[in-house]
Amino acid sequence: MGGKAWGRVTVDLDPMASSPATDRPAPADDVRDDAGRRPMFPDGPAARPHPGAHHERRIRTFHPRRGRVTDAQADAINRLWRRWGLDIDGTPLDLAALFAPGRGGDAAQDSPGTPPPPVVLEIGFGMGDATAAMAAADPATGILAVDVHTPGQGNLLHLAEDAGLENVRVGNGDAVVLLRDMLAPASLAGLRVYFPDPWPKARHHKRRLIQPEFVRLAVSRLAPGAVVHCATDWEPYAEQMLEVLSAEPALRNEHDGYAPRPAFRPMTKFERQGLAKGHVVHDLLFTRV
Repeated sequence: MGGKAWGRVTVDLDPMASSPATDRPAPADDVRDDAGRRPMFPDGPAARPHPGAHHERRIRTFHPRRGRVTDAQADAINRLWRRWGLDIDGTPLDLAALFAPGRGGDAAQDSPGTPPPPVVLEIGFGMGDATAAMAAADPATGILAVDVHTPGQGNLLHLAEDAGLENVRVGNGDAVVLLRDMLAPASLAGLRVYFPDPWPKARHHKRRLIQPEFVRLAVSRLAPGAVVHCATDWEPYAEQMLEVLSAEPALRNEHDGYAPRPAFRPMTKFERQGLAKGHVVHDLLFTRV
């Protein structure tokens, strides 16, 4: 395949599958998209987990990213997606079932009646290093980590398995669809948004995730006492976050303005990059009342 590099696979649709059809019939289990192309990971994250959302008349805050996936990431997706992965397709979600002990394995049968953990939603986890570290530090809390970056999804699955983590689930798709259509009211114990795209150009500010409408939706899915934790190294976005979160009557700021950097939040790649450029990192901690 064109573009192949040593130790990596190209997360692209199979170019051979889009060539003119031959006389040989396709296997019964041959999975293809509407254009007749075969996805790299038939049992992995879908390219369009919720096709209908693509046609909704609303502003997108992200762009799906594929890129290149290492062999280790590809192996993790192929083996672990059915167990720990979730396509955000608009179907109502049972968090207790999603975080059942040993989901996808035999361990679930060994722990009948185990109560589900409190679940925190993390939107945008990059390569998953900070997510895995926080999951390891707090195994009693489930983390539903959502992103559209295939290499990051594979990397987080790899990190979770390597560390023996059972409290991480990886979501693929639009977090708005997840919050709006799939999660029940008051079902989350927290929301984490670390270093989201700042969309620095003025004409793109409308694409920023932390907006009044989004916060209103997210708060409706938070249980009383749930913590909203945001962090950014982009000063104007930090000011917007503080303004929007402070204006939401269902949230209470736990500090006078910005919060001190909490020790429980690991240093992320984006944070290191921002600090190297001389940026100031701001954390915000609000509680659902």
